[in-house]
Amino acid sequence: MRQLLLGVIAVALLATPGRADDAELKRLLQHGPWPVSTPRDPSNAASGNAAAIALGHRLFFDARLSANGAVACATCHAPARGWTDGRARALGLADVDRNTPTVLDVALHRWFSWDGRADSLWSQSLKPIVDPREMGASGEHVARIVRADATLACLHAKAFGTPPGLEADRALVQAGKALAAFLETVRSGRTAFDDFRDALARGDAGAAARYPAAAQRGARLFVKSQCNVCHLGPAFTNGEFHDVGVPFALGAGRVDAGRSEGIKRVRADRFNLLGPWSDDRSGTVAVKTRHVEASHASFGQFKTPSLRNLGHTAPYMHDGRYATLRDAVRHYSELDVERIHTHGEQLLRPLKLTPGEIDDLVAFLESLTDPAATRVPAVPPAMGCGP
Repeated sequence: MRQLLLGVIAVALLATPGRADDAELKRLLQHGPWPVSTPRDPSNAASGNAAAIALGHRLFFDARLSANGAVACATCHAPARGWTDGRARALGLADVDRNTPTVLDVALHRWFSWDGRADSLWSQSLKPIVDPREMGASGEHVARIVRADATLACLHAKAFGTPPGLEADRALVQAGKALAAFLETVRSGRTAFDDFRDALARGDAGAAARYPAAAQRGARLFVKSQCNVCHLGPAFTNGEFHDVGVPFALGAGRVDAGRSEGIKRVRADRFNLLGPWSDDRSGTVAVKTRHVEASHASFGQFKTPSLRNLGHTAPYMHDGRYATLRDAVRHYSELDVERIHTHGEQLLRPLKLTPGEIDDLVAFLESLTDPAATRVPAVPPAMGCGP
């Protein structure tokens, strides 16, 4: 069987003369199978709850949650744009300093936001609501909106056991947990690469050969260049933080400190997993927060995004500086190693790609896109709470 698999990959991956080796096959197979199961969040008792999902769906698309009634979560995370906004940097009530990340497959993340300032999906979900540059609202505002809408109030009672109360923090946390329950359902499906990867796994040379030749060459180049060290596994990310040579200056004497600032924020956050709002009484999920510490190397590091669905989520990098995938690949081809100040990124070296190799790598990255990932999800049933 091993020789059969090696023969299949040697035929399928035509980047350079000669046989592909066992290590390359192993690395490619590690990027699947897909999809993977979505774990329940023990810190969120509403995780997987049908009423909470229905409530979260409605809140996500409801602009009334913002201070001016004009900005919804879906304003920046628009399904038709791959659950992003297509802008270099986000715009809510005011300009934001970073690119809007997609929420596709966000349930698989370990840390949230580009700098990891939130340690749970529900904690991250409530932050845009109160950020003055994004939605600019408050817990009191959220409570009023939910209580005044019969359908929302009914779903809230079904999800959390009681109607929405007047306590601001509780209303905010419950909105965050309902939003997180919905976001756990925002998943992407299979791609051309997944069909190729699975064909390799079962030794199906005919099916593997249907994967475009340029993408085949790009796939081999991806693993040979060790891109899979950070963009690993079925989700194509290690979920950690790295300095990849992108400038962190924001202009006018301001810098984006990235992970070092994110660690300070998550440790100080009253809604973190160490606080009273976590539903995980064992404290197991809070271990990461208890032990995370900033260091000199954390400055200028940003979270490694998934490479899935890049075809829907331009522009790229934490500040949206690259308009196209080709621009982003060229960044790694021409990487300025002097710009990388940390000692932990020594794996990064300029790839020095030819124009043809850039084309191949782009073809591979484009093959990681689920064409259906831009569909607008159907509104969940109101569960007897209204139309």
